[in-house]
Amino acid sequence: QVQLEESGGGLVQPGGSLRVSCVTSGFTFNSYYMVWVRQAPGKGLEWVSSINTNGLSTYYADSVKGRFTASRDNAKSTLYLQMNNLKPGDTAVHYCNLQKYGTDYWGQGTQVTVSS
Repeated sequence: QVQLEESGGGLVQPGGSLRVSCVTSGFTFNSYYMVWVRQAPGKGLEWVSSINTNGLSTYYADSVKGRFTASRDNAKSTLYLQMNNLKPGDTAVHYCNLQKYGTDYWGQGTQVTVSS
């Protein structure tokens, strides 16, 4: 079965960096676009980034463009999100997402907190 497991979140000061990861299994990772989505406290889901199957095309929300970089290692079936120049507004649970045959799959999420 499809499994997605995020890790790498934590507490960081404004201007700092974090890299979150999403280890996947149960599907052919290199055949699917992958997505990062986040949910800030008391708010709805916000799309952050998408990455195509070979990692050469990436797409970002305006709120993170120029600061976040999505990448993937198809040999390890792992998705990454490098987050630089973090801001308090980036505080959220970050999820990786797979859409496969009309079904959404989610990990448990990893908390990113940006605070001084």
